[in-house]
Amino acid sequence: MRVVISQSMYFPWVGFLEQIRLADVFIHYDDVQFSRGGFSNRVQVKTAGQMVWMTAPLSNHRLGQNVDAVKLQPVETWRGRHLSLLEQSFETADYASDALGLAHAVLETGHETVADLARASMLALVRYFGLDRSTRFIDSRDLGIGGSGSERVLALVKAVGGTDYVTGHGARNYLDHDLLEGADVAVSYMDYRRTPYPQSHGPFTPYVTGLDLVAHCGQPGQSVISSGTRSWKEFLHESP
Repeated sequence: MRVVISQSMYFPWVGFLEQIRLADVFIHYDDVQFSRGGFSNRVQVKTAGQMVWMTAPLSNHRLGQNVDAVKLQPVETWRGRHLSLLEQSFETADYASDALGLAHAVLETGHETVADLARASMLALVRYFGLDRSTRFIDSRDLGIGGSGSERVLALVKAVGGTDYVTGHGARNYLDHDLLEGADVAVSYMDYRRTPYPQSHGPFTPYVTGLDLVAHCGQPGQSVISSGTRSWKEFLHESP
């Protein structure tokens, strides 16, 4: 039983979709502190001139707020900028209408918090590529498990019957691998393939919104979402 625990991300990159593909259970982890510079409210988009950050603006954000408590500025004040940027980026792409349709559907709804927007955008991509067929989605708040750090991660994994915890590379700096393995939970890190696909605007880069994959490949782009994992010991040994 593979478990992924993560904050929701705004129209996330393909690597995040690959984590979801591998998960039997995905736990939305939005009752944790919001971090400026993260990906809950922003993502990169390719344009003819450069990479651009597409950022949903915050409203009265206070230091220490959780992701699910951070308010957004009214969507009607910035939605047009995001849609215009995406239209420019995907202008010559074969499936631009699919990508823009997903963006319109998410942004036409008045999401009030960063968590709501990020979750809706993430799940729009998940459903488009059919990644929800074998993954169950749970909100960490519904499990009623407090605490923080590796102890909470372990408790969440155990609460859903998990035997394997799959995580992104950032966890190498804080995760207590021995704690999880001592409780019979195997730990694996993503082994990102960063599989190229046709893109507009110069050389391929994987670090852009998953809407880019939709725009250029359509639903057959699901074949690009194919990365696997490595054990934590192998990952830590090979990573700087």
